Amino acid sequence: MTSGVILGILGSRVLAGGLAALWGWRSVYLTLAVLLLALAYLALRLLPTDLRTERPTYGQVLFSLGRLFHEGLFLSRGLIAFFLFASFGTLWSGLALPLAAEPWNLNTAQIGLFGVAGLAGALGAARAGRWADSGQADIVTGAALVLLAVSWVATGQVTWSLWAVVVGVVALDFAVQAVHVSNQHRPGRTGSVIGGYMVFYSLGSALGATATTTVYSTYGWTGSSVLGGAFSLCALAVWAIGRRVVAGDRRSVAA
Repeated sequence: MTSGVILGILGSRVLAGGLAALWGWRSVYLTLAVLLLALAYLALRLLPTDLRTERPTYGQVLFSLGRLFHEGLFLSRGLIAFFLFASFGTLWSGLALPLAAEPWNLNTAQIGLFGVAGLAGALGAARAGRWADSGQADIVTGAALVLLAVSWVATGQVTWSLWAVVVGVVALDFAVQAVHVSNQHRPGRTGSVIGGYMVFYSLGSALGATATTTVYSTYGWTGSSVLGGAFSLCALAVWAIGRRVVAGDRRSVAA
C-alpha cells in the first residue's frame, strides 16, 4: 500500500507534465477529478463491509492518536518521517524551477519525465517491507537516510548535468520508499499508528514544498539543495539519537 502511495505521487508528475503540455494546466485538474470520481465508485463497490461491532466516535479516535505522542518510539519514527518528506517535498516541489530555467528551458512534459526516474527508484525499494519483517528495519532506515543525504550532492548539479539529477532522483526516491516502509513496521495498533505517523508525513511535505520555493527565490537551486540535504541530515540525526535511547532503555531493563 505504501508503495502505491509513493508510486502514485511520482506517476502523477509524469501524467501531469504530459497533460499540461498537450491541453494546458486545467486539463490536469479535470483528469484528476474524473479519476477521483472513478475511485470513489470503485471504493463503494469493492471495499469489504466493516464488520466491527464496536464503533468508537471520531473524538475517541483522535484521543487515542494523542496518546501515541507520549511514546518515544512513535515520536522518533514520526520525526524521521517529518524530515524525510520535507526533503522529498523540497526536491519534487522545487525541481521544476531550475529545469524550466536556463540553460535547459524544459517544457512541462519534459520536466514530468523526471518522475520516471523517481518511479524506478521507488520500485527498487519495494522489498523494504520484507527487509523490515526480517528484523532489519532499523538498519534499512539508517542506510537509506545516508543515501538520501548523499543524493542531494547529485541533484544539486542541475545547472550543468541532467544525468546527475537523474541519478540523484533515483537515489532519493529509493531512500524515501525504503525509510517510509521501514518506519511503519510496528506490530499491533496498525491503523492508529499509521494515522498518527501520517500527520508528520503531511506536515513535512508541506514544509518542504513551502521552504524550497522561498529559498530558491533568494539562493537558487544551490540553496534548495542545501535545504534538502539539511532535512536529510536532521532525519539521520533523529534516527541515531533514537537508536541510542532504545539501546539505553534495553540496558536499563536488563540491569
